[in-house]
Amino acid sequence: MIEPAVRRGADSPPDSDRATTPPAPSLAPQSRATLADVGRLAGVSPKTVSRVVLGSSNVSKETRERVLSAARSLRFRPNHLARNLRHGSVTNTVAFVIGDLTNPFYFLVAAGIERELSRHGLMMILAATEDDPASEERVVETLLKQRVRALLMVPIAPDQAYLEGERQLGTPVVCIDRPAHNLIADSVVLENFRGTAGAVRELIRAGHRRIGFVCSPAELYSHQERLRGYRYALAEAGILDSSPWERLEDADGQTAEQSVHNLLAMAEPPTAIIAGNNRASAGVVRALGNRFDRVAFIGFDDFELADVAGISVIAYDPAELGRQAARLVVERLNDPIGLPQQIEIPTRLIQRGSGELRIVEP
Repeated sequence: MIEPAVRRGADSPPDSDRATTPPAPSLAPQSRATLADVGRLAGVSPKTVSRVVLGSSNVSKETRERVLSAARSLRFRPNHLARNLRHGSVTNTVAFVIGDLTNPFYFLVAAGIERELSRHGLMMILAATEDDPASEERVVETLLKQRVRALLMVPIAPDQAYLEGERQLGTPVVCIDRPAHNLIADSVVLENFRGTAGAVRELIRAGHRRIGFVCSPAELYSHQERLRGYRYALAEAGILDSSPWERLEDADGQTAEQSVHNLLAMAEPPTAIIAGNNRASAGVVRALGNRFDRVAFIGFDDFELADVAGISVIAYDPAELGRQAARLVVERLNDPIGLPQQIEIPTRLIQRGSGELRIVEP
């Protein structure tokens, strides 16, 4: 290969007089040091390095210091996970399997979990199913292969029986926001029924008789319970058929928005609307615009800026939901025997203006 000629100006020094430019640092990642690497630098066998890492007393002080110095020099970190897998033990990690990563609800719950677990020397890792029932088992199985101590999950698949064997092996399973199906497991849920029924009663006291309900499909436990509370409170008031005002669709923001437009286009539109979750609330707010003086609105789940916008909500403490779930995990780790528990986190109606519209029906 012929080297290209280098042209220099008249004042350029010869090669021998030119300053030496240090080579640019490599951007390629370096491979991690192994036990063998540390042993070679310290002049000992990998087995001796392993003894030092494990804190064995069967190593001389001089050898220990030489190994530790070599480990620091190579930035060596022991692979505790691999060690646990070899010995069949578990880590100090608790997995939390959530649905949609973009839903802020899950991060507030996770904050409560993390705070409670850290008090007991446990660490949380997060994984998501993207609310896809088909991916739940795959995500969970991947985490279990990492020998997590316990599993917290928001079930989305119609059946969690695949976890029964793992539960019998002693891995605690606690479900959040909805119970498991075909699995003996603890759960922490919201007062979905009471919360929605209470909001409907307030609207009825304010004179409303046509009350719409916009939410995701009722297959999910939480939405089933909210729908049941809505229907129960209407039936108490003698309103036995609410189907014309129910919209149980894929209530992401856009679908919910269209549902509200459809409701308002009815010959006898609802005078009040309840949204069954925070995403449906966003769609209802977009659809209603500035019409809160004509249509009352209450959303289930508080959401950012709802207080500024004057949106009335059925609220609760999502961090407490997570804290109670983590507490159940710790209880199960200490005492795995016992009947499954279901804890309900209380809800409360926060009246900020949008849900207090009073009407007088003829």
